[in-house]
Amino acid sequence: MVLVSYLNPLSEEGQNIVRGLSSLDDIFNPNDDLMDIVIHTNRQTISNQEYVPVTFADLAINRIKWYIDRKNNKDFNPNNYAYFFNERIAEYDTIAFHILAQAIASQFKAGSREIKLFVSSYGLMVEDRLTKLLETDKKELVEEILNDLLIQDGIEWTFLKELIGSKKLSLTDLVLQNGEIVLDREEFIYSFGDEFSDRSPERIYDILIGDNLKEMILSKLLMQKSEEYIKHIQDMLRTIEPHPAIVRLGEMLGESITELMTKYSSFYATGGAYGHMEIGKLVREAFPPCIANTVEGVSSGGRNDAIVLLLTSFVSYARLYPGIFGADATVKVSDIDSNLNITMNEILPLIYEAADNCTPPLFEDQPQEKINITSKLGFGMHETPDLEHEGETKWYTPMSCEKIKMHLPQLCKENKDCSKINNPLSYYSRMKWIMAKTGKNKDSSN
Repeated sequence: MVLVSYLNPLSEEGQNIVRGLSSLDDIFNPNDDLMDIVIHTNRQTISNQEYVPVTFADLAINRIKWYIDRKNNKDFNPNNYAYFFNERIAEYDTIAFHILAQAIASQFKAGSREIKLFVSSYGLMVEDRLTKLLETDKKELVEEILNDLLIQDGIEWTFLKELIGSKKLSLTDLVLQNGEIVLDREEFIYSFGDEFSDRSPERIYDILIGDNLKEMILSKLLMQKSEEYIKHIQDMLRTIEPHPAIVRLGEMLGESITELMTKYSSFYATGGAYGHMEIGKLVREAFPPCIANTVEGVSSGGRNDAIVLLLTSFVSYARLYPGIFGADATVKVSDIDSNLNITMNEILPLIYEAADNCTPPLFEDQPQEKINITSKLGFGMHETPDLEHEGETKWYTPMSCEKIKMHLPQLCKENKDCSKINNPLSYYSRMKWIMAKTGKNKDSSN
């Protein structure tokens, strides 16, 4: 029988497992039983020690490393982390989940990249584990966990609006009663049994409320519970000090995430004709004419679009994600700028400088445009970016040359280097490449 904590480490069973840990100091000590499970997991890579956890701390950090690799590495090898899908790992992984949550809650603020990685990695691990379980075990676990989670409250259909928006789920896939999703078999038969005369309500239930829907809801619910768990820990930490071992784990985790994000910076900015479009300090000398003209200031009539639509997207992507058009992934600002230091100290000052150079200065008569700039960076309708608001809007991608010529023709003053370029970012990357080859661009530090 597969343990409930294999999918839900926050269950009562999972909490009892954590209580069995003798001391938090032990999380950095080698654990022979853990290593034995890992080494004897079918198809597990053991030749590379980087992937083999020796301690609970290793296992906790590897949960996040698995997720980052799984999402970003085009050559991802699932055998490197096969132990996460060995059901025997459940007790050890439950402890890893809890100490990881405590470490993240103690070291990082609400809305931080690290908290988002924790919640998202947990959701994806639940999804992947469900696909690998035997059907009988899966159905039993899903039913048991859902019954436990939904014993008090129902679920409004709006709970699944992100899944519906992503088209992974349709409203027509749901059975609703007073706006709440019906999942329980007995509730369905009681509420709708009289509606069917030619077929048994039990059979209709099996057709309408399938396992796939329950699994999607389960994953979403568990992600929500993990986020609530982080908040609960942070509330507790207002009155008590975190254990030194938890603080140390949080520091190690931060270093590991930064190291991995740096490793995949070439993924965020993949190749093209001019090699890797690497993350680095903004080089104004490499700006295309349209951007240089915008920075110098725009007269009334074109100010808003030039600053809010053109410059904001160009500067943010040129500094943080220059290879967006060569990559097949979507990222947020905080995936690269985790604490928003670059955004607040480099990107926004340049945008505000250009706004002040406008005639008249943009914010003098239209201060609301600061909110629109924040919105285009993906932080919702607020005056300044804040991690807690990230994702309320989308990070606006740079305008193409064709759109600039159409909407902001006064800024498009083509030069010889604009030929065969279809986007200002391509121009910028090409000019940086030329300057680096000729020794004119020596500052490539992040």
